[in-house]
Amino acid sequence: MDSGSVEQRLQALAQHFIAEKAVKPGPAAPASTAAGSSKRAAVLVCLFKGEDGDLHVILTKRASTLSSNPGDVALPGGKREEGDADDVDTALREAKEEIGLDPSLVNVITVLQPIVTKRGMAVVPVIGLLSDIKAFSPAPNAAEVEAMFHAPLEMFLKDENRRAEEREWMGAKYLLHYFNYEADGKEYVIWALTAGILIRTASIVYQRQPPFSEQRPKFWSDVAQNTAMP
Repeated sequence: MDSGSVEQRLQALAQHFIAEKAVKPGPAAPASTAAGSSKRAAVLVCLFKGEDGDLHVILTKRASTLSSNPGDVALPGGKREEGDADDVDTALREAKEEIGLDPSLVNVITVLQPIVTKRGMAVVPVIGLLSDIKAFSPAPNAAEVEAMFHAPLEMFLKDENRRAEEREWMGAKYLLHYFNYEADGKEYVIWALTAGILIRTASIVYQRQPPFSEQRPKFWSDVAQNTAMP
């Protein structure tokens, strides 16, 4: 799919999202649902056109001092807070806190279905487009972010620099995907939930499936609160 077709696809998704939001309330589930606010989080899949003309996604390496997933590559995001109006609000607020991204620079394209972790957290991917990357002055929060980089979105639909590990949960086998990427002379590994979200995002944007078997964990599609132990 050429860049013009990709841009048209993004515009169509954005228009559909705006129309859908006008018809019904925001995409967030109320706190009274099974995946309530205490068990809900949102991440921002922030896309922008790189110098190569391809879409890139902003990623972070979590600080090694964090209690949860220290040192892992992640998308900006975090738990929903009481003052957040919806999942979009959560994702944009967290991105501003973590990397200094002004919410006004982001055009929200769509919101994907939640992915439930083994800990029972419903993680909502919010896809946004940063139309002017030069207007963004990164300001990573050292307490949360060790490094910030970007990777081409289309790489998550390719078999290059990818490996997978088979796991099993409650008798069902699934694959965890790992993508190796180098940016600014540093090696990063993008895996697990973050890789799964980016495979899904790339599939939607580029309208094709990856050449490899995803074999996603079944619990990822369980939007009800998951009672699994860590």
